[in-house]
Amino acid sequence: MKVVGSTFRYGDNVDTDVIIPARYLNTSNHAELALHCMEDIDATFKDKVQRGDIIVADANFGCGSSREHAPIAIKESGVSCVIARSFARIFYRNSINIGLPILECPEACEDIKAGDRVTVDFATGLITNERSGKSFQSEPFPPFMQELMAQGGLAAYVAQGGLA
Repeated sequence: MKVVGSTFRYGDNVDTDVIIPARYLNTSNHAELALHCMEDIDATFKDKVQRGDIIVADANFGCGSSREHAPIAIKESGVSCVIARSFARIFYRNSINIGLPILECPEACEDIKAGDRVTVDFATGLITNERSGKSFQSEPFPPFMQELMAQGGLAAYVAQGGLA
């Protein structure tokens, strides 16, 4: 599976309270969460994000609370994947569980700027920045992870007979 999107660029230590502020955790409505995604770090995010866009960040993306609301808000806002230098481990696990593709690739993060158009091939792990013409190799998803993502996350994957 490949995705192509414009990028939103963030720095180090973007925590779950910035991704979805705690004041909105009184809802489990995914669309409502998406309306407030990133608003404390980027007030224009909800107005600019388009289906298929990509978040690129530096180190320790998703640190902080272990809430699933953060990757849910990102995915529901239309973001097709997140590329970062590194992820907080609980955010990484929650993202996989809800079907939000995430890739660690420090070299790509060095090159990609806000607004760049980027292609990601999950089968090969290849990340290509159209602006610079450079490609970067991240670890590709194994076939079962690709299927899990295609199904929309762990619960949907299991409901469809995965891991049987």
